[in-house]
Amino acid sequence: MTVNETPLPAIRVLHVTFNMAFGGTEAVIRELTAWDDGGRIHHQVVCIDGIVGAIGEQLRERGTKVDSVLRRPGFDTRLIGSLRAMIRAEHIDIVHCHQYTPWVYGCLASIGTSARVVFTEHGRFHPDRYRYKAIIINRILAAMTRQIVAISAATREALVRYEFLPRRRIDVIYNGINALEVDEQEVWQLRDELDLSPDLFVLGTVARLDPVKNQAMMLEAFAKVNRRHPDTRLVIVGDGPERESLEQKASALGIKDVVIFTGFSTTPGLYLALMDLFLLSSDTEGTSMTLLEAMSLGLPVVATGAGGTPEIVEHGVTGLLTPVGDRDAFAGSIEILLANPDQIEEKGQAGRAKFVQQYSVESMAVEYMDRYLRTLARPLLPKRGANV
Repeated sequence: MTVNETPLPAIRVLHVTFNMAFGGTEAVIRELTAWDDGGRIHHQVVCIDGIVGAIGEQLRERGTKVDSVLRRPGFDTRLIGSLRAMIRAEHIDIVHCHQYTPWVYGCLASIGTSARVVFTEHGRFHPDRYRYKAIIINRILAAMTRQIVAISAATREALVRYEFLPRRRIDVIYNGINALEVDEQEVWQLRDELDLSPDLFVLGTVARLDPVKNQAMMLEAFAKVNRRHPDTRLVIVGDGPERESLEQKASALGIKDVVIFTGFSTTPGLYLALMDLFLLSSDTEGTSMTLLEAMSLGLPVVATGAGGTPEIVEHGVTGLLTPVGDRDAFAGSIEILLANPDQIEEKGQAGRAKFVQQYSVESMAVEYMDRYLRTLARPLLPKRGANV
């Protein structure tokens, strides 16, 4: 930049989401709001479910503005007015809507303002279904939206098939995270607290305890594995509506004493670091952030081939993939790795290498910044470290 050039004002982005509790969508927003690119991007968040949540509180502590508006049952026209007032008062340039319902409200709220709309679809319900009324509605919303993003090729195909959105309008931007860094002493201290001696093989997952994550199948598979490998333990990190049901299932399967339910943790990386094998049993998945975190630590993976997971886990290279809902195949894949310790090390290293190459925060953030700039028809920002 020359001395006579006037710097462009910061791009003001409003992220519209359900809440900022715990999950992949929330983690993406957390990383994007931390990326201001030298002060040229200003982020703030609004949660339409009236709940800020744990990650939202973390954002507030670091200075990001996080508001909440309680969405009323049915179609809430008042919410549209509240969002529109916020867009105008904060001089928002980009309304970045995360998931479908926030897209509907954010898109309608942008009418009559100068804000442009970006929509990211983070995942799909299982089973997915046609909504034929969306044929007209979604085409109208798409016409009002400058950029449409899916977090995996599988998610893009679902938008085309079930939401009738044109494939040519949808870009794929994979989720990205910072590689986890953990204190080994804290990890060993946690193992002691959980009574996980060094001779035990620890399998685990970090996820919302929700039917779509199908931890019930994971428990059934682990019960089979543990009968043949009693030196194994399963650690389930997370909370959600299925927790009580899953704890009851563990008791019914006779594995209550070898399964640890930790509940929600603000330091899930410590739990990942004590695991020897990461498990993901989802019936549907976009891009699992905890899967990426596990790979960043060099953990091999056994996962169902749901949604975008096969785009991340290369079967036979970084882990093993099984059919969705197939308990026996899931258990069998775990046992293959237990019988071949060398594969565990090789697949973990391969996963770490793939993570570094494709799933960094910087890669994701640069892609979104590019979309923001295209939306506003601004020139691309110079790369960090470039002479300006």
